[in-house]
Parts: sequence; structure tokens; C-alpha cells
Amino acid sequence: MLAAMILRFLKMNGAGNDFIVIDNRDLSVRLSAGTIEALCDRHRGIGADGLLAVEPSQHGADFRFRYYNADGGEAEMCGNGARCFGRYTATLDGANRSRVTFETIAGILAADIVGDQVRIAMSDPKDLKSDTGVVLPGLDAAIHFINTGVPHAVTFLADADALQRTDVVALGRAIRRHEAFAPAGTNANFAAAVAPGHIAIRTYERGVEDETLACGTGVTACALIHHLLTGTPSPVKVDVAGDDTLEIGFVRMPDGSFAEVTLTGPADFVFEGSIEIDG
Repeated sequence: MLAAMILRFLKMNGAGNDFIVIDNRDLSVRLSAGTIEALCDRHRGIGADGLLAVEPSQHGADFRFRYYNADGGEAEMCGNGARCFGRYTATLDGANRSRVTFETIAGILAADIVGDQVRIAMSDPKDLKSDTGVVLPGLDAAIHFINTGVPHAVTFLADADALQRTDVVALGRAIRRHEAFAPAGTNANFAAAVAPGHIAIRTYERGVEDETLACGTGVTACALIHHLLTGTPSPVKVDVAGDDTLEIGFVRMPDGSFAEVTLTGPADFVFEGSIEIDG
């Protein structure tokens, strides 16, 4: 039987999207998917939407960003997690960095600390598709798609009231596992315009397998699709279910692609602690 070990951690949240953060720069911590899932369990563990691990960079950035969903599976990127990661690593070892770079599966990103906000320079979106043609019972709206570091399906509803009435979990689960997005699956976002240049969204997250209070890459996806559908200029403000407002900046290129995409919003420390886990 393996001896138990003490894992030190920090709890952070970005717009209500919450994370366990560990400093693993010495690579001494090796967590199985089952252990990560147990740590993220809100009844028997610490509770979180995912786990962030700080590791040494292998490609010239300041740090390496590792992100694991609540089901223990590693994901390419997480926008709200990246903001929390940026704020945490900016203060490591007593430093007061105003800018941090870190490598992710989706590429090398940068985080700028702007007062009590963190601005992330996102990877360039890809695989943009307006109206995928996917049709679902109970959803009378087009489903669009874009990869903003991870895959996102986006549906715009008639108004904010329709957004609030939507069964995000049932419809989100159906979209997440639809054959059109196989084999990797997709996150599912539902959005509505609330004012010029201002939208509200709700997100069903792959890996969490539930609605979350915020999703940074989902916020980004919805803002870019909103521009695609309406021509709304940068920046776009986005209200999330956790009652925070984030801001997406971007440049639309002549070929129709997006570049210089940024995500700005809060990243807050909640508490720190230690927990015993199987070694």
C-alpha cells in the first residue's frame, strides 16, 4: 500500500470558474486522473471545476501550464484558468511580475496584470464554422463552432429571457456528445445580446459535464461568433452566470480569421491549504 502524502494547494476563481492550483515546478507531484477527480469533488474533496499545475517550461516560456478538468482529463486550455495561473505565477517566490508567459498545449500565451484584472493574450482561434447544420429537438437556433484553444459550439438565442429559460444541461449534454463533434466532443455555449457590444452567456463544459459559472474560452468563442453574426466591433463585453463581466478584444483579419485575441477579467485568491492524498 502506498504511503499517504500531503499536497499543498491554493484555491482560486476566475469569474466564478474555480480551480485548485499546485506548484509542481520540481515535478515531485504525480496525480492520477482518479485523484484529480477526487480532489475536485465538491462533497468529498476540495471542490473545483478543474486543477492547474505549474511546471517548468520546456519551450522558453516562464512556466508550463497544465490544466485538468474535474473528471481528471487533461485539456488544451482554459481561459479563466489561464488568468488565475497568470496571477498566481506573477507572485511566485515573492516576485511582482507585470507579465508572465506560459506554454500550453494550445501554444505559448502571455498574461498581463492590469490592476486587479488579468488580460490573457489567447491563441489564434481556428476551425471557425458558421452554422454547423446540427439540429436538435427543443433548440430552434443555429449552432456555430470555433476552437479558441478548446472546441466550442455556440448558439445565439432570441433574448436574455430565452437564455434564462434554456435547459443548458440537457441541451449542452446533447451538443457536447453529438456525432458532428466526435470524437473529442465540444463545450456548448448559449448566448444572447443584451446591448450593443454586450452579450450574456451560459456554458456547459466538457470534462466538468455540467453548467459552470464561467468559461473563458467559451466567453471568447461567443464574443467572436457575435462579431461574425452582427459585425459588432472589438471589444465585446460578456456577462457570465457568476455575475462577472469579462471583455474580449480581437482583430478581424482581411481573410476573415481572428488575431490578437485577448480575454480580460478577474482572477481571485480564495484560500490555501493542504490535503492528504495517496502517494
